[in-house]
This record gives sequence, structure tokens and C-alpha cells, in this order.
Amino acid sequence: MSTDCIFCKIVAGEIPATKVYEDEDVIAFNDIHPIAPVHFMIVPKEHIESLASAEEKHQALLGKILLLAPKLAKQQGLKGFRTMINTGREGGQEVFHLHVHVFGGGASLPKT
Repeated sequence: MSTDCIFCKIVAGEIPATKVYEDEDVIAFNDIHPIAPVHFMIVPKEHIESLASAEEKHQALLGKILLLAPKLAKQQGLKGFRTMINTGREGGQEVFHLHVHVFGGGASLPKT
């Protein structure tokens, strides 16, 4: 755990969050600045700074997160959704703890 990381503080229960899911490895909670009607994040409980700093030992955890995304999206009523992982300051990452955004629900999302 990083003592100055907001997501580590959420994992530790020091900062409240509206949880969507939690198990021994990950926590998912609603984004406080949603860009769509449904917008939550899946965060590993282990502090990993970004996708770029993930290592081979994190392979199962990364796979778990990606397989969890569609399950949670469906539970939230989404038939389609988008995932996003911002990596590094130049990639738009603001909180330096790996997290996967999952969002959808009828918002006008730009085509890529």
C-alpha cells in the first residue's frame, strides 16, 4: 500500500466509495466524476503504479480484471460498454494506481 495513494486509501477503507464489487484481489467502485450514466473502476488491491509497471507476476490479476469487467457491466445493466486504461501522465493517468474504467449506458461516446 502506498500511504499517499487515494485508491490504496479506498482499499483500506479510509476513504468511502460506492462499491460495485470486492474480493480478496480487487475492488470496483463508481467513479466520482462519471463520463457516462454507468461509470465504475476496477482496481487491484495491490498497489501497481500503472499498466506500464505491471510485471509477469501480475498476469493472472490482469486477466481477472479483464474477465470481471463484462460481468460487472452486465450486472450494472449494460449491454455494451467501453473500457479504458490510462497509462502514464502523457496517457492521461491522474491517479498512479492501475485502474480500469468501465463505462456505458447510452451516453454519446466518441467513435474510435
